[in-house]
Amino acid sequence: MTRYEPWSLLNQLQRELERSFEGSRAGTDTAATAEWTPAVDIKEETGRYILWADLPGVNPENIEIMMENGILTLKGERQTEAAVRREGLKRVERVYGSFYRRFSLPDTADAEGITARCKNGVLEISIPKKAVGQPRKITVVGEG
Repeated sequence: MTRYEPWSLLNQLQRELERSFEGSRAGTDTAATAEWTPAVDIKEETGRYILWADLPGVNPENIEIMMENGILTLKGERQTEAAVRREGLKRVERVYGSFYRRFSLPDTADAEGITARCKNGVLEISIPKKAVGQPRKITVVGEG
């Protein structure tokens, strides 16, 4: 018995459309060939932005992060299990293969200071903000 989930088809269509548009904007077909898109949370703190991407089962060696012209690109691959282990499965929902995401970063992002770490299947990318000069009040001195 298979559970009918009408929204899953709509969500899948939305992901496919996003991938095709990302590929056309990037001038490459990498997004169009990606099999899945990781879920992402982004938070802004005082001195940095933090991006968390759910990548369970992805070896950190198979993750590539690039920063170019204000665009942060996250791509990689989750390796498929051996066909022997998949035999006899009644339901297959986990997606394998390549993934691809791109993010436009604000001008305040410091590309040189970006760091990344992966723990328990969650990739954390820390993007520091550039030091911005604080406004300074200038005192007007009057004569007389």
